[in-house]
Amino acid sequence: MSSAACIFCKIVKGDIPSFKLFESEKVLAFLDIQPLSRGHALVIPKFHGVKLTDIPDEDLTEILPVAKRIAIASGAENFNILQNNGRIAHQFVDHVHFHMIPKPNETEGLGVQWPMQETDMEKLKALHAEIKSKM
Repeated sequence: MSSAACIFCKIVKGDIPSFKLFESEKVLAFLDIQPLSRGHALVIPKFHGVKLTDIPDEDLTEILPVAKRIAIASGAENFNILQNNGRIAHQFVDHVHFHMIPKPNETEGLGVQWPMQETDMEKLKALHAEIKSKM
C-alpha cells in the first residue's frame, strides 16, 4: 500500500481528523476510534512503513517514551504495549503502529493467549548462536 492510500498517513497529513494526544516531527499519537478499553491509544511514526523492519531507527526513538507518557496520563495501572507485523500477526493497517491498551479488569483491554512450548535446550542453544551471529 502506498502512503497516499494509507489511513494513518492521511491522519498525519490532517486529511482525516483524529483525537491527537501528542505530535512531534517524527511521531503522532491519538486515541483509537475502536478501543479495547478507555484510553486505548495509537502511537505511530510519521514515516510510512508497513512493518517495524521498514522504519529507520531514528524514527522509532520517541515511540516508547510517548506510549509511556500516555499510559501515565490515562491513569492506567495495568496496560499492554502492542505492535503487530503482518496479517497472521493481527496487523490490519499497513502502517507501523503501537497500541497502548489499558487493562482495567479481566474483560476489558487486550486478551492474550500464550501457547508456551517445551523446548529442546540443544536446539535453543543453536538458535541462540544463529541469531546472535546476525546481530
